[in-house]
Amino acid sequence: MLLRDSEVARQVRAYLLDMEYLARTQPVENAAPTDLGDLDDRITYVLGKTVVPMFNALIERSGEHRAELIALRTGVQRIERRLHQHHARLKRLEGIRDDRPTVGVMAAMDAMHGRTFERHVAKLLIRDGCTNVVVQGGPGDRGVDIIGITADGRRLVVQCKRFAPYLNITSPEVQRFVGAAKVLYSADVALYVATCPFTPEALSIAGEAGITAVHRGALEEWSAGEPLRILE
Repeated sequence: MLLRDSEVARQVRAYLLDMEYLARTQPVENAAPTDLGDLDDRITYVLGKTVVPMFNALIERSGEHRAELIALRTGVQRIERRLHQHHARLKRLEGIRDDRPTVGVMAAMDAMHGRTFERHVAKLLIRDGCTNVVVQGGPGDRGVDIIGITADGRRLVVQCKRFAPYLNITSPEVQRFVGAAKVLYSADVALYVATCPFTPEALSIAGEAGITAVHRGALEEWSAGEPLRILE
């Protein structure tokens, strides 16, 4: 409306109408946006690739309405930045949500195979900032299922036991892990993660040897997003 008598404005309008016609009549490779994040990304792309360049072209050719066009372009760029920030926040929230358990997380872990459970624990370690996380459980693991490095650079080893909830981790099992963690691996942080409780004697030995016992209740909280303090 500001530039109804401008040849440049008429050319831009014709271009945009042509693009709109092609968008409606030509098949597209990508489906419609499936969520708000995709929509934000598409709108941001259109603003950055079409609308802002259009304003740039009009500003270069216009004299009388230059100030108004610059103000409009600034507003569009502000919207573009906000949509980009909103899209980034949605992606972060989706990442956090993916790490959170669904209802019945302990029931799901009870149904896991041993190797699947080890991978689940490895994902929790990575979520809490650990690096170089390797699942090595199986023959030849020398009593340690997962190794890695904590966020602050400490050597980490983990033993995983997916036992029925009515069973217990006993003192001999903890003692064997103490030997592997402290002697064979020289670990700074050693976790014994189990889907069942520990006997009082097993907990006592773990405490004396510097082993962190992650029992069923602590494992549920950890899986629900509560950081494991020893990893901080």
